[in-house]
Amino acid sequence: MINRHTSFGAAGLIGFALLAGLGQSANTVQAAGQEENTAAKPAAPIVFQAAGPTIASIQSMVDAFRAALGGVNNGNVTGPLVEGRREINWDGGGSTATSLVPTPFDGFLVNRGGRFTTPGSGFVQAPVEGLVDVFKDPNFAASFQAFSPVRLFSPVDGNVTNARFFVPGGGELPATTRGFGVIFSDVDLTGKQAGSSMRFFDTHGQQLASVEVPASKGDASLSFLGVLFDGPRVASVSITAGNVAPGAAGSRRDVVMMDDFIYGEPQPIQDIQALQALQERGDD
Repeated sequence: MINRHTSFGAAGLIGFALLAGLGQSANTVQAAGQEENTAAKPAAPIVFQAAGPTIASIQSMVDAFRAALGGVNNGNVTGPLVEGRREINWDGGGSTATSLVPTPFDGFLVNRGGRFTTPGSGFVQAPVEGLVDVFKDPNFAASFQAFSPVRLFSPVDGNVTNARFFVPGGGELPATTRGFGVIFSDVDLTGKQAGSSMRFFDTHGQQLASVEVPASKGDASLSFLGVLFDGPRVASVSITAGNVAPGAAGSRRDVVMMDDFIYGEPQPIQDIQALQALQERGDD
């Protein structure tokens, strides 16, 4: 059972359900129903989601998720830290360059505790103009917008990104986080045709949650999806952006780009058996 609560205009106002349509925004906080015996099971995760045509459409929900994770952005400070969050905006201190990198992408492994892999050939960080050049599609110029200027992020030759977490500071010490969120650009489809979603896994590879990314019709829309757990239970996240890889052909294709990644401060794994299980699985 899913309990649905919707806020319109401000994340703190709980009210009636609102469907997103052309030119509209939808901000939603969801919580899966809990069993009566709450001591027997962890609390249900809380889903923060919003979609609409502009940055303002999702800003309040992004800020609500940030506050729920911890008000402090820990930046590049060496961990482990007890509180706060990490963010990756792909902008390289204001860079406008197009950057192609292989998989695994470890550019934020040491300073922010994130490793990203893809079944594709690698990743691209680029402004919209750079995406046009990389994927050879002039339509991209009007299809996407950045949440934090100016670069977006995407796998190349695929549409799946896998995230794993480590204690920031080096040493590749595996970690878990209590929540993870992503901003997407131009999510058009939902339901059976939808491809955009996030799946969350624990240290043993067991799925904790699978959530569809909200859509908003029209070009260059923005969507946000963040999921918060009752503790640092998430060891990895599989992000599917769209239903095809960028550059692929198809009449019902929904090509989607990503922007900011926001996640709770990675915490060292205390359970030795869980740590061993995660290390044995590697980056699968």
